[in-house]
Amino acid sequence: MRCARDARGQRSGCSTGARDALFNRRPTRDARQPASEDNSSSFSAVVYRLGEEKWRWRFRAAPIWESYCCYHLSHKLRSSISSIRNLPLTSSPFTRRRLKFPISLSRRTHTLSAANHVHRCGFTWDDVFKLAETQQNDSSDLQGFFEKFKLCNRNSEMQCEFIPFVLEKRIVGYVHNRFADHLRGSEDVFIFPDDTSYGGNFGCYITLHPMLRTIEDRTRAVEDVIKCLGEELIPGIRNELYPVTSSFGMPEFFSLERAAAPYFGIKAYGVQMNGYVERDGQKYLWIGKRSEVKPTYPGMLDHLVAGGLPHGISCGENLVKECEEEAGIPRSISSGATAVGAVSYMDIDGYRFKRDVLFCYDLKLPEGFIPKNEDGEVESFKLLPVTHVANIIRRTQFFKANCNLVIIDFLFRHGYIKPECLGYLELLQSLRSGDCS
Repeated sequence: MRCARDARGQRSGCSTGARDALFNRRPTRDARQPASEDNSSSFSAVVYRLGEEKWRWRFRAAPIWESYCCYHLSHKLRSSISSIRNLPLTSSPFTRRRLKFPISLSRRTHTLSAANHVHRCGFTWDDVFKLAETQQNDSSDLQGFFEKFKLCNRNSEMQCEFIPFVLEKRIVGYVHNRFADHLRGSEDVFIFPDDTSYGGNFGCYITLHPMLRTIEDRTRAVEDVIKCLGEELIPGIRNELYPVTSSFGMPEFFSLERAAAPYFGIKAYGVQMNGYVERDGQKYLWIGKRSEVKPTYPGMLDHLVAGGLPHGISCGENLVKECEEEAGIPRSISSGATAVGAVSYMDIDGYRFKRDVLFCYDLKLPEGFIPKNEDGEVESFKLLPVTHVANIIRRTQFFKANCNLVIIDFLFRHGYIKPECLGYLELLQSLRSGDCS
């Protein structure tokens, strides 16, 4: 069979001949090849496939194992092809163009994160109700809330692995040094001046080519590079642009694909709204459960309304738009939403450096209003007592991670977390753990 499984049980696109050569086995004849075909021509076909079809082996291993496999495969193929067996080593096509076995850290962490989300999201509304109504936590216990801040502010010690991304003498982002290697081949777009004045441990910073002077030229050039990198390095491309600025309200340098924002470590902004109802002196929050087919955080609990802040729209207008799309809230009601502050966080996950600021809104809804999703991104909505929502946050990971921060902010402002609680000020300060600018 042409499509076999390698030593780790993974599916491989190589022929049995190449696989046998790699693992030092006697070549196995392909059932579809003539019996008279010799091994030399068989391996020549393998080499042809390596070059023309850009076939690649994928070893999820340490770099030293990667180098060994590269050498071992090169040596085995070389010694098996009579036409190059006796040539000097420097004449081998394998030394001219090094065989690469890329280990995509970003893809691996993305896959692992997705797996964690699937594991975490195996729950129903019945599970939510049962957990929320039983074994209520002591309202003075804030430990469960602190754990949620850790989920959004991971791996700060790894910031030393990132190179500053600078435009017009302002730091606008941070790029992981290994991800930056993929940008070095696009020297007409990205350049790496030797300068330590912006910090970092690599003796340089990243900027755009000086010939890219306008917002449009920069946006188009960077977009072309991102398309070349493709889903292999930047999964989930949405064709939605985020403005690249040094801080909120500052002039825009260019616009960047939303999915690529954390790979360039740019500041990203969003809006999240607490939609609540008051009934018999008690407050209730409308909570959404994300669609199971969403590419990000499928099936997790979410706010009634939330969304990123794309290019060319204000926070207020974006909120009105999201209210209509996500919950069917008409402008006559959503225009009453009140801006109540912001939360921020900094999270490093592989090549991704998220530096997010979320603008928080509260909207008091009529008791009879029932939200209805219009864009297919929400499975359903439920109305829960605020005390039950607080208990869910303390005890589970049912909510999308950054939603926890916005709801905890709501608990502070509406008196559910009081100064008498141990750790009150520390928790309050944690709401803006990131660069809130």
